Amino acid sequence: MCGIFAYLNYNVHRDRRFILQVLFNGLRRLEYRGYDSAGISVDSSPFYSQFNSDLNNAHSVPPPSPLVFRQAGNIDSLVKSVHSEVETINLNLEEQFSVHAGIAHTRWATHGEPAPRNSHPQTSGPENEFLVVHNGIVTNYEVLKETLVRHGFVFESDTDTEVIPKLAKFIFDNATEGGQAVTFSQVVLEVMRHLEGAYALIFKSRHYPNELIACKRGSPLILGVKDLAEPACNGSAAFNDDKFLSKNGHPKELFLSSDANAVVEHTKKALVIEDGEVVHIKDGAVSILKFDKEKGKSCGSLSRPASVQRALSILEMEVEQINKGNYEHYMQKEIHEQPESLTTTMRGRLIRRTSSKDKTLLLGGLKDHLKTIRRSRRIVFVGCGTSYNAALAARPILEELSGVPVTMEIASDLLDRQGPIYREDTAVFVSQSGETADTLHALEYALENGALCTGITNTVGSAIARNTHCGIHINAGAEIGVASTKAYTSQIVVMVMMALAIGGDSISHQRRREAIIDGLFDLPNKVREVLKLDQEMKDLAELLIAEQSLLVFGRGYNYATALEGALKVKEVALMHSEGLLAGEMKHGPLALVDENLPIVVIATRDACFSKQQSVIQQLHARKGRLIVMCSKGDAQSVCPGDSCRVIEVPHVEDCLQPVINIIPLQLLAYHLTVLRGYNCDQPRNLAKSVTTE
Repeated sequence: MCGIFAYLNYNVHRDRRFILQVLFNGLRRLEYRGYDSAGISVDSSPFYSQFNSDLNNAHSVPPPSPLVFRQAGNIDSLVKSVHSEVETINLNLEEQFSVHAGIAHTRWATHGEPAPRNSHPQTSGPENEFLVVHNGIVTNYEVLKETLVRHGFVFESDTDTEVIPKLAKFIFDNATEGGQAVTFSQVVLEVMRHLEGAYALIFKSRHYPNELIACKRGSPLILGVKDLAEPACNGSAAFNDDKFLSKNGHPKELFLSSDANAVVEHTKKALVIEDGEVVHIKDGAVSILKFDKEKGKSCGSLSRPASVQRALSILEMEVEQINKGNYEHYMQKEIHEQPESLTTTMRGRLIRRTSSKDKTLLLGGLKDHLKTIRRSRRIVFVGCGTSYNAALAARPILEELSGVPVTMEIASDLLDRQGPIYREDTAVFVSQSGETADTLHALEYALENGALCTGITNTVGSAIARNTHCGIHINAGAEIGVASTKAYTSQIVVMVMMALAIGGDSISHQRRREAIIDGLFDLPNKVREVLKLDQEMKDLAELLIAEQSLLVFGRGYNYATALEGALKVKEVALMHSEGLLAGEMKHGPLALVDENLPIVVIATRDACFSKQQSVIQQLHARKGRLIVMCSKGDAQSVCPGDSCRVIEVPHVEDCLQPVINIIPLQLLAYHLTVLRGYNCDQPRNLAKSVTTE
């Protein structure tokens, strides 16, 4: 959930002001991952390793302690705090560094309230000998803390992270007691032996100036490389190339980040760090070691750990995607981007030949596994929150076209129950980030049970994308707003295409398939049409601004729409809202109905249309305050007299209607949030990528 970032410039002169700005901007790109506190660490003075080549000698004198700045609140609070402190200590912002390593962190609190003492970087002690920024949770921190306290360490924070730098200092002190040399990587590898849980870590140390070490297990981490002496890279570059590994003096800038968003504005050359890898940056060179948790040792001896050869990839992402453009908020931008994001999701997958009747569907990530999926005992969708809702919206069409039973599992509940997963099952893991902790653990569980595992994510190179047998990237583009909008609709479209691919060998469904494919081709235009309801949804939001609760009734394909629409209002507008299955109305929820409670009923044309008309009549009979969403032209038939407010939306194929129907509710949630004075991009207590359980 937290965002970690680091910047190292090698053999290129940068002043302290520039370095601070890079760190601050990196955190701003990651602020959607956590925004209750933040911190950075930079050097107090330049230090050139060539002036003290015997750095690994325990008797060599380390440079002055790094500076640490931490503050509760958002990134702007940290920036103001840093500039205030800089003036107080009279720190020269124009001071030049030819080599410098800085680290930064934006936090989503798990252990300890948002406060400077709980912010990162966490430190080994007053001298800041070892500093760490951390995303994830150390599950055995209490045991480690007790051990370190017995050895005289004093803890100042409530975090699990603080044990990590203190453990590093303990290992370093013990290793160097007799004058023995110990490398930074050896210290970190030894720290990793003792840690349990999921984490991504970046280490900075006074004893190893101008060096950084990053490692990860279960949390995302990416390395960006910008070689200022070389032209832009158009392909992959192996890390055993001299220009990356040898000390050749090429000026370089290197970036470590939880997300490509913070790297792409600097360089497109990047490496997704794998679980168990330790990335050591020293003298402008990058070495990668592999830590084997099962064997409790690195590949090779500690004194000479074996390097892993990896290749850089090119980030297929533009800076414009992570800027707001002319929009006030990311959420607003991402809602209005949906015609384009859906087009990108379908590009190269839906193909219309010269003849209008010749339409084909190609899902390259699934084609080698389609026969296995068709023979499955059942298809099990696993997800959390919005991703779960997207899968729920696609379930009916998958069952219809494939003939395979489809079940739904909330990832955390599947793990809590240890629900049965069989070798004959196909398990589909849906996650926007591809790093959702509960979904990842459920994936591990399904792999252990021998199921065919398929991933649906928006992030190339994510943990789910790497660890599943096959899968589909939704290609919705970067989504910065914490409340998912365009990723949700792209997920539905991808799962509809998945249903078409699985059921592609069925002659009986041929006409149905063709109608859906035609609907997919026209879907972006229909989305543009429904986005014209923006002002109407703002007007509705003004009527609801003072309300404390909202009910949303859906059925069939649009039960998921009711859940997702209510979730959007709940998470950003901070207003109680519930998505309810209309068929369950008489089994309890009807007791809540009166003339004051606003109720949204989704009654667009599909197989459940007549049943929803009956629901509207029953709610009207009890003087319910109705807001009815219906297909264009149906207003008079669904709304009794002038007793309700009507939202008319374009009609599409029933399995695609959830894509259309969710957009007015996304707009409603957005406008409610802005009118109520809340931050729609950073809702209270929430973060974008849920990498903790």
